[in-house]
Amino acid sequence: MAFSRIVWVVLDSVGIGALPDAEQYGDAGRNTLGHIAQSRPLAIPNLVRLGLANIEPLAHLWPASAPSGCFGKGATRSPGKDTTTGHWEMAGIWLERAFPVYPDGFPPEIMQAFERAIGRKTLGNKPASGTEILRELGAEHMLTGYPIVYTSGDSVFQIAAHEDVVPVAELYRYCEIARNILDGPHRVGRVIARPFTGAPGNFRRTERRHDYAVEPPGPMLLDVLAERSVPLLEIGKIHDIYHGRGKGAWVSTKNNADGMKHLCGALAVQLGGLVFANLVDFDMLYGHRKDAEGFARSLEEFDYQLGSLLLGLEKSDLLMITADHGCDPDPRWPTTDHSREYVPILAYSPGGQQGRDLGVHATLADMGQTVARNFGGEIPHGTSFLAELEAATT
Repeated sequence: MAFSRIVWVVLDSVGIGALPDAEQYGDAGRNTLGHIAQSRPLAIPNLVRLGLANIEPLAHLWPASAPSGCFGKGATRSPGKDTTTGHWEMAGIWLERAFPVYPDGFPPEIMQAFERAIGRKTLGNKPASGTEILRELGAEHMLTGYPIVYTSGDSVFQIAAHEDVVPVAELYRYCEIARNILDGPHRVGRVIARPFTGAPGNFRRTERRHDYAVEPPGPMLLDVLAERSVPLLEIGKIHDIYHGRGKGAWVSTKNNADGMKHLCGALAVQLGGLVFANLVDFDMLYGHRKDAEGFARSLEEFDYQLGSLLLGLEKSDLLMITADHGCDPDPRWPTTDHSREYVPILAYSPGGQQGRDLGVHATLADMGQTVARNFGGEIPHGTSFLAELEAATT
């Protein structure tokens, strides 16, 4: 075992440039990190020191002359550009067919079955921003009690309901019903509960969001780790994305800051195995809302908290930082959807290799294979780059 503990952090939507097939998705030229860096100077010294600006040119940032980490980027082999596709591929799952999307809303056979099962009509049934749909339909929802159903450019069936109108437990029950209905050709990647509070004109989504993912095929990374009794801690929506398949502890998070608090705390209590986290604010609060300034501030806040995480690492630890796709907020693209992009790969160990260019990886599964091989296992796809990280310790 090269590293006794791996801390793997997914910065949701922090892509680093369009993939070669991006044009097929309407995403040619999109670049989440690139366009945020162009929008104004970023104060992210820890990420720069690890090698972020060595991966691709970023405006106002200079590549580190001697990066403390190893750096590269990864491509998504599977079709699609959503959370489930990206995370599943990291775990060694290649999709041959993308999850279905619904640019015109869900078909009558789905909505009629859902409304019969919950005993209520619904509102919406169209692609929309989560905040915009509340402004449009929140007041009507409060008057009628009808839940709001909406989707996006991603493979999601989202159900929004005010916590004072539809109790959260009841909203979760609606989602479980929808998850059972959405199968076969309509097997969406995720059903998402979107509870909110407040009054018309001042609605706020709460932290009691819950994702209902599709059961991942196996064997995949978390199965392999479980078979080898590797300790696992899942932070954020990781547990939901993999449908609870990980055999270990898990904790949900309120926001990125809460996620980083749990990550730093984990270093004191989980002394080995995998700590696997997703930080969702970049995507949920800023990318989909086309808020480049908010995205920039969030990157800076993460970088500040990253400093504490780096100080807590032992020589036998490995930190990997990556993303699952992009969500470019540049206004030149009117869409609020995810973008088909490379993801950054930063790998750092106080006792490992430094400054190595890991190059371009053809699949996100290379990261999962690296984790699997470190703990003596193997996943179906991907090529490990473990040897390039541990070279300094051998």
